[in-house]
Amino acid sequence: MRAWSLLTLLMLAFGIFCFAGGFERPPMDVIQRGYRGLGMVQVVNPRRLEDKLAQNKIPDPQPPVDPAGTPSSEAYENVKVLGDVDSAEFIRLMAAITDWVAPQQGCNYCHSEDGNFASDALYTKVVARRMIQMVRNINGNWQTHVNGTGVTCYTCHRGQPVPANVWFHEPGRVRAAGLLGNNAGQNDPIRGPDNSSLPYDSFTPFLEQDNNIRVVATTALPGTDHKSIKQTEWTYALMTHFSTSLGVNCTYCHNSRSFFAWDQSTPQRSTAWYGIRMVRDVNNDYLNSLHGVFPPYRLGVLGDVAKVNCNTCHQGAFKPLYGISMLKDYPELGAAKPAASASAQ
Repeated sequence: MRAWSLLTLLMLAFGIFCFAGGFERPPMDVIQRGYRGLGMVQVVNPRRLEDKLAQNKIPDPQPPVDPAGTPSSEAYENVKVLGDVDSAEFIRLMAAITDWVAPQQGCNYCHSEDGNFASDALYTKVVARRMIQMVRNINGNWQTHVNGTGVTCYTCHRGQPVPANVWFHEPGRVRAAGLLGNNAGQNDPIRGPDNSSLPYDSFTPFLEQDNNIRVVATTALPGTDHKSIKQTEWTYALMTHFSTSLGVNCTYCHNSRSFFAWDQSTPQRSTAWYGIRMVRDVNNDYLNSLHGVFPPYRLGVLGDVAKVNCNTCHQGAFKPLYGISMLKDYPELGAAKPAASASAQ
């Protein structure tokens, strides 16, 4: 009889320990989101949910103030955005933005230390003004995605001058065609979605450029749809990003029996469709337009500005901040105004 190795005995003991309840794990929660038998369920890990809930707490709102009765554009100099807001509410909002974006740096992160608040000498003030325009544009013109919940600066920043989840163009490590072939941006798990072998950059073609995401044919036989496996892998890389960013399964948006069919998908798929276009709008009209404003050290290795993806706002939650709206406390950010045009900076 062959003697058992020490490693085999240790593995056997570990298995018995786990089977006997040595590691207690709360059961997974399963939420039915569609017809039974079609895999339309969401699996929720209670342990991870507790961590996410702690990460998505909103800060206490600034204390209310009595209206001053004068618009900020009359009370202060060089107010190009929020000029219609009451001057007292304007200062309250500035205090909130400081807490949301630069709690350590304070007002001087955007304003000159000499007390000249009207000065645009610091690039951060120019950027902040543009970001306020962006927030009002999202809340006013992208209700198809944010609905009544809306966004504020805190949705992305969470107390950091630069949001934790942004992305830049990356050179990657694409091999030239040769003996080993072209890796097409794959097998680069350091940058890839969830450390997979899928293409590492699924953001540029879909969240900055307007490429067709659909790769599944609607007919069984070959026809006019000539999408390649390579294109399919790029799409799956993007879908993996969606799933991770929102902390959900594929069936949060799709019916597993027919991924391409819109009439069998959940309403969230339509919300996501608008979200993709909203992200493109943000990246191209608001962030890329600031390329000449950011100093070189704030640019990526290829010289581009930081851009957003789904995780910038969602951060692992199916709704940013789990659907808690901060707009009720800061209605000044709730709608786009004429001053939020692309020409004003």
